[in-house]
Amino acid sequence: MTAKTTTPVRYALTLLAGAGTLAALAACSSTATAGTDSADETTAPSSAASEPATTSTEAATGDAAAGDSAYADGTYDAEGAYTSPGGNETVGVELTLEGGVVTAVTVTPQSENPTGEQYQERFASGISGEVVGMPLDELDVSVVSGSSLTSGGFNDAVETIKADAAA
Repeated sequence: MTAKTTTPVRYALTLLAGAGTLAALAACSSTATAGTDSADETTAPSSAASEPATTSTEAATGDAAAGDSAYADGTYDAEGAYTSPGGNETVGVELTLEGGVVTAVTVTPQSENPTGEQYQERFASGISGEVVGMPLDELDVSVVSGSSLTSGGFNDAVETIKADAAA
């Protein structure tokens, strides 16, 4: 009779252990993918990020009177600052605006701390889906891909970009 009592318990524990293992593997899989994607996204645009900055200034001054937007069309770069448990951090942000709406975004991780860099890379890999297509005045990012502190630096950079892009 003892065997009948423990068999259902063993069965339930085996199911729970299997479900826990699957959940852990799924979490590891999505984290590794996010890190891999963000590394590709952050290395390629960083070399080209300095080039559009000069053309964005020209576009911003030339298109100021062309649209109804409070912001001039163009590509703008800014650096945002925030504080993490590892200390003060900065993150590079590049936004392209058309008619006051974000059409492209690039976040360049600048952390010297490995943990901070990991969070910034996660943020960089997920930010596009959060802000592209949104009006610049409506941007207020809180958490992207599990990174909540990097959003403070992003929002800081957005404020600088708003001032730079003001028509």
